[in-house]
Amino acid sequence: MPRVLFLSHDGVEYPVDAHAGDSLMAAALDNAVPGIDAECGGGCACGTCHVYIDAAWADRVAPVADMEEGMLDFVHKREETSRLACQVTVDDALDGLVVRIPASQF
Repeated sequence: MPRVLFLSHDGVEYPVDAHAGDSLMAAALDNAVPGIDAECGGGCACGTCHVYIDAAWADRVAPVADMEEGMLDFVHKREETSRLACQVTVDDALDGLVVRIPASQF
């Protein structure tokens, strides 16, 4: 089971065991990680599961698809490693992944 470390904007760590095949959003919600609102439930339609993939891991996650790219244009404080957690699928190769949560989803 891959381990993912979610880091809040103020440095609080939320290590979670994620199920391979689930999204980062599902892993966060299943483990009550605060700051991932996921208002659309993972439909890539709201941008409220915006996260920052740690730079050391950015090239290990699947690339951003067109639909996600369009939604990322609307997130608050987009960065180079911004992703929607609903669009990143966890697999065994992502064991140890570090994900930062923005201070706000709006």
